[in-house]
Amino acid sequence: MTPPLSILDLAPVPRGGTAADALRNSIDLARVAERAGYLRYWVAEHHLVPGVASSSTPVLVALIASATQRIRVGSGAVQLPNTRPLQVAEQFGTVAAVHPGRIDLGLGRLDVHKVLKLIRDSQAAGSGEPGAPPPPPPSKVVDGLLIPSPARFVGDPSMFGFLGALLGFSADDPPPDYDEQVGAILDYLAGTAKRTGGEPITVLPAEGADLDVWVLGSSPGASAQVAAARGLPFAASYHIVPSTVLETIAAYRDAFRPSERLAAPRVMVSADVVVAETDERAAELAAPYGQWVLDIRSGRGAQPYVTSEEARARVWTEQERAAVADRVGTQFVGSPATVVERLETLARVTGADELLVTTITTEHADRVRSTELLAQAWRERA
Repeated sequence: MTPPLSILDLAPVPRGGTAADALRNSIDLARVAERAGYLRYWVAEHHLVPGVASSSTPVLVALIASATQRIRVGSGAVQLPNTRPLQVAEQFGTVAAVHPGRIDLGLGRLDVHKVLKLIRDSQAAGSGEPGAPPPPPPSKVVDGLLIPSPARFVGDPSMFGFLGALLGFSADDPPPDYDEQVGAILDYLAGTAKRTGGEPITVLPAEGADLDVWVLGSSPGASAQVAAARGLPFAASYHIVPSTVLETIAAYRDAFRPSERLAAPRVMVSADVVVAETDERAAELAAPYGQWVLDIRSGRGAQPYVTSEEARARVWTEQERAAVADRVGTQFVGSPATVVERLETLARVTGADELLVTTITTEHADRVRSTELLAQAWRERA
């Protein structure tokens, strides 16, 4: 059975445009997605970058839900501990009270300690210095699906620690217990939260909110384990960390425990996609993608998308190409037939119950067209 398609949107700021333009484009694309038959429309949380406007996910979710009628709308993801569990429950409970049965609360995890360690290990890997991590494993193909060598970061990682400090936590602080944070949100929604002395707490409008809770993750660690232990659906990131997607999904499925919310594991898998009428046109639209990823991984943060001409004129170093090879190699670019075939491979190898596609192009019209072409081709293959 062909799994349904959903969309993850970063509200990219158009070149020469404003955050307001980006938000209006997101609302427009959500309406396009609804007409085209996508199941969900999720928005990602990003901060302190000039190229992305989706910093306040509950506000954007509310705006998109009000501008559409049937499509499910949610977060992909609210990053804990950026926002307190009580605030998360209240914010999404408020939106769900107005749009019952249409809201998804996707929960992510920002662990500054882990991010900084990954970056430093990546930069030191294979250096030959005493105590340095070994070189990363090579890329491989599993039943037709590329599992690339892990990312290699470049630049100064201090930006990631700076972000944490602005959001109220530091790399010197112990990371919050993610399971406790997710559990608190579930308690607020279920009406089972209690004070220290055992007295019940009423949290309106979160209590009894008609919404679905998901956990998003990119490794076999805390996110996958919490989702499994609490019987929640899980979204695995092939588009950000493709090197670990199979281990991540296996860890979730192996540890899954049925709950009142979910009787069996449910997995959504993300993919970066650009679709155009021909393979050549799609490749042209996708040309700036490497620069986009490099800016993020070098600590500059997401920048407005450059043009295809500017992207092709850029001179790359070998180190820079290595820093983005995993993401560029796993981006699904081409005509509808080309991309559908690759997405079918992704769904088959991962056993995905649903696919979550994200698309960024320089011009909004090309993103709209990609969304429409993919939906039409996917329906025809179903």
